Amino acid sequence: MSSYVDEVLIKDETVLYRGHLTVWSFFWWIFFGVLLLAAFGLGLLLWLWAWLIYQSTELAVTNKRIIVKAGLIQRNTTEMFLEKVESIQVDQGIFGRIFDFGSITISGTGGDKSPVKSVSQPLEFRKAFMTAVDANRK
Repeated sequence: MSSYVDEVLIKDETVLYRGHLTVWSFFWWIFFGVLLLAAFGLGLLLWLWAWLIYQSTELAVTNKRIIVKAGLIQRNTTEMFLEKVESIQVDQGIFGRIFDFGSITISGTGGDKSPVKSVSQPLEFRKAFMTAVDANRK
């Protein structure tokens, strides 16, 4: 099964950076999964659910746009061309700073905002975006 990002690439578009969710966002799913493992395998269901969420969320910066996809059966996508993105805001709490995760909010022209929570290495995502924008200007 190929990734959504790879399927929607357009002509001459290459992926510069692939982001993903942090495993820390699934701490409680994993914790309760361990506790409920003995209870008829309910823990395995929690682990499976967390794994599906982790695997079905994709973030990418290409040389032409930003792509965010979440969901397996019900799919939610955000795709913005680099020149239409005004800013990427990064929010990190104390634990986010310690464990290097946070939320990003992609603000596009026309007031469009796309928040994505629990992104691993959000500053690297923003840096990849800025690098791609800078390369397109030249």
